[in-house]
Amino acid sequence: MAVTVKQFYQAGLKDLSLGIVAGEDHMDKEIREEALNRPGLALAGFFQHFAHRRVQVFGLAENAYLKSLAQHERALRLRKLFERQIPCVVLTRSRHPFPEIVECAEEFSVPILKSPMITNRYINQATLIMENLSAPSIKYQGTMIEIRGIGVLLEGPPGIGKSETALALIERGHSLISDDLTVLRRDSTGVIVGKAGDLTRYHMEIRGMGIIHIPSLFGVASMRREMRLDLIIRLEPYAHDHDYDRTGLDTRTKDILRVAIPIMHIPVAAGRDIAHVVEVAALNEKMKQLGHDAAKELDEKLFKALE
Repeated sequence: MAVTVKQFYQAGLKDLSLGIVAGEDHMDKEIREEALNRPGLALAGFFQHFAHRRVQVFGLAENAYLKSLAQHERALRLRKLFERQIPCVVLTRSRHPFPEIVECAEEFSVPILKSPMITNRYINQATLIMENLSAPSIKYQGTMIEIRGIGVLLEGPPGIGKSETALALIERGHSLISDDLTVLRRDSTGVIVGKAGDLTRYHMEIRGMGIIHIPSLFGVASMRREMRLDLIIRLEPYAHDHDYDRTGLDTRTKDILRVAIPIMHIPVAAGRDIAHVVEVAALNEKMKQLGHDAAKELDEKLFKALE
C-alpha cells in the first residue's frame, strides 16, 4: 500500500523529530516501497537497480561525498538523482542542505525533510514506521480491552453491552484500547495489532449517559495506545435452544487479515457477570499461551481414569 510523504512525516514527528526543509507543497507524493535507501551509488553515477520508489536518506557519507565535489559537478549529480522522481529526501543529523539540493527539490517537486538522529538509528526507527503505515489494515466494529497482557476484542449486536462490559473491566484495573470501532492491522511478523481511531481515542460511549473521557475518570493507566489481538469474544443474547460450548475443547477461530484469531461466543443473560466471565476467558487464554490448556488437561485425566 502506498504511503504519502505527508503521512510519513506526521507519523515521524515525535519518534523521528522530523522537520520540513523544502517542498512543503508537494507532501502528497507517494512512497511506494517501505524500505529506505541511501543513494551513495546513485550519487556516484551508478543507477542500475536504483530504488527510486523509496525515501532517500542522506547521511554522513553522502554529505561528505557531495562536499568533495565541485559545485557544478555536485549540481549535475543531484539533478540526475532527483529526475528519477524520488518521493522525498531526508537529511540526518539536522545538516543544512546544499543549495543545489534545494534547487533540485523545487524544480522536481520533491520534499526535503531533516532529522537530528544519526543515520543508522534513524533508518531503524523510520523502517518500523513505514512498516506500520503500509501494513494491511481494516476497521472492525468492536471494543478492545487489554486484560493482563491479553488483547481482547468484544463484538456483538448493538446494545448487547460491549461498552458496559469494557467499563466494568476498566474499573477492575484493566486498560481500554478502543471503543465501538477498532483499527486492526497485520504487522511484518504476522501479528494482528489493534488501536483506536485518532478521533475517538480515549473516549467511550455509554448508552443513557453519553460520551466519557476514560483517562480523566480512571487515570492514564486505564488506556493503551495499541495492543496485540489475542482473543475475540462475541457477546450474544442467550438462547435456550443454542448448543453452547461446555468443555472448551472445540477451539474456534476467526480470520482477520488472513490470521486465525481464537473466538468465543458468550451468551448474555440477566444475572450473569459478563465482565467477570470475559476476564476469566482472557486469563485462560493467557494460560493456553503458556502451555496450560485446562480443558485438554482434564480430558486427558478422564481418559486415564477410564483406562
